Amino acid sequence: MLVFRPKIIDVLKEGYNSKTFFKDLTSGLTVSIVALPLALAIAIASGAKPEQGLYTAIIAGFLISLFSGSRFQIGGPTGAFIVLVYHVIQQYGYDGLAKATLMAGIILIFIGVFRIGTWIKYIPYPVTIGFTSGIAVVIMSSQLKFLLGIQVPHASAHFVGQIREILTLYSHVNYYDIGIVLGCFAILKFWPKVTRRVPGMLIVISASTLVVSLFHFPVETIGSKFGTVANTFVPPQFTFFSSRSEFVHLLSPAFAIALLAGIESLLSAVVADGMTGRRHRSNTELIAQGIANIVSVLFSGIPATGAIARTATNIRSGGLTPFAGMFHAFFLLIIMLLFAQYAALVPLCALAAILIMVAFHMGEWKLFLLIAKSPAADLAVLLTTFLLTVFVDLAKAIEFGMILASLLFMHRLASASRTTSITNVLRDENESKETLDIISKKIPAGVEVYEIQGSLFFGAADQFKETLSRINQKPKVLILRMRQVVTIDATSLRALQDILKQTKKEKTHLLFSGLHKDVFIAMKRFGLVSLVGEKNFFKHIDHALLYSETLL
Repeated sequence: MLVFRPKIIDVLKEGYNSKTFFKDLTSGLTVSIVALPLALAIAIASGAKPEQGLYTAIIAGFLISLFSGSRFQIGGPTGAFIVLVYHVIQQYGYDGLAKATLMAGIILIFIGVFRIGTWIKYIPYPVTIGFTSGIAVVIMSSQLKFLLGIQVPHASAHFVGQIREILTLYSHVNYYDIGIVLGCFAILKFWPKVTRRVPGMLIVISASTLVVSLFHFPVETIGSKFGTVANTFVPPQFTFFSSRSEFVHLLSPAFAIALLAGIESLLSAVVADGMTGRRHRSNTELIAQGIANIVSVLFSGIPATGAIARTATNIRSGGLTPFAGMFHAFFLLIIMLLFAQYAALVPLCALAAILIMVAFHMGEWKLFLLIAKSPAADLAVLLTTFLLTVFVDLAKAIEFGMILASLLFMHRLASASRTTSITNVLRDENESKETLDIISKKIPAGVEVYEIQGSLFFGAADQFKETLSRINQKPKVLILRMRQVVTIDATSLRALQDILKQTKKEKTHLLFSGLHKDVFIAMKRFGLVSLVGEKNFFKHIDHALLYSETLL
């Protein structure tokens, strides 16, 4: 099966009729109306210019739908990227963000081409919930200054700094902003009860802009802060690394962008599958994300990924094929060309209200509390990822969260691995029926049987060697029963090699029984089978015990 096969190929092969066209067209228009305020708000909150959000929604949104491994995916800038993008821009400028995003796009294509997309599902849930909830908290804290109408000369990029700014400048609160924000929250809360045909976000933007313009309220707008919003695309900007050190410094944010884009896009595709009964192609989806991010930053865009809320809106609005997402980008292009100048009138506090509502719904608060009641290891991973996201940055949170989760997982595996001594008589309740009834399971004197349970890997190798080293009276025959060992790594193979050397030194015969096929192959490749002698490997413990009697 081809690793890159966009869903649009299937759609065209099946035949594309006028009925499907009009459904996709209508859905595309609806989604574009939802995407417009989000594109502006996310770009501003990310430290970029408002039009850069539009560039991203148009270019990346079109390419993600065109090459997507899902029929319903809607791509563009998302709230999940705000914290990460803001930190990268503050530290390296937009030029650094463009280079990191370009690298992230290449990483995503690499992941997709080499079919590594399925690995993303191994990211522990506490890590995902930790950084998602952490991002939500930081988004809300970053919007407080706009919500309260406080003018901050040099806004901090960090949560603590943002809270300190609010507490320091609290006396400068603008009550006009607060009044507009409360009105915006009321609309966002109650408008869906009136109708879902017209998105509440559009009503918020339209109503707040109209009120501020008519009554000349002294509130900050997009125009007063950023000037006019461009309604044309900039020429492609090709960027190059100035030094090797710049490349190295941008590797961490590049991997964070790629990982976040991969996680968000596949989660969105899974949600779409659940709503429609279809199945997406994960590796094709990741390649599409890579292509879209590379082209997006060439036209001064910001990182993009599959947007869960907009994808769900597309499905609810009747979108049936990737053309709906392409139409959404087309309608955004028309809106930018014709109405971008009016975007300058939009109050920043209204965009802040939208983002705070988005962040609130983005945070997995119920799941956060559920995981908090889980085992201590999961809670440690959750809190580490969450706190690092809030107080340090997202890249470090993902790195340390994954490292801690991996270490704790290995500890669990090592704890589950046991090497126990069996004395006198074997009693197995689940013995195979294919045994020799005439063979007694009584262990002869001079024979030691040790049962190994669980995975044999580097985390359990020392425990395994230590248990065997405790044998007081060295037996004439040592049988390692490994029927419950399904995986083994190089460290454990080396441990077995050391045990073999020790048993030879002590003139003890080493026998193995019940090896799984994969474990036996691993031992053979490592050279252990030839060292031990193939005749000393037995499928069943009965045969090993019978042979041990001949050795005695």
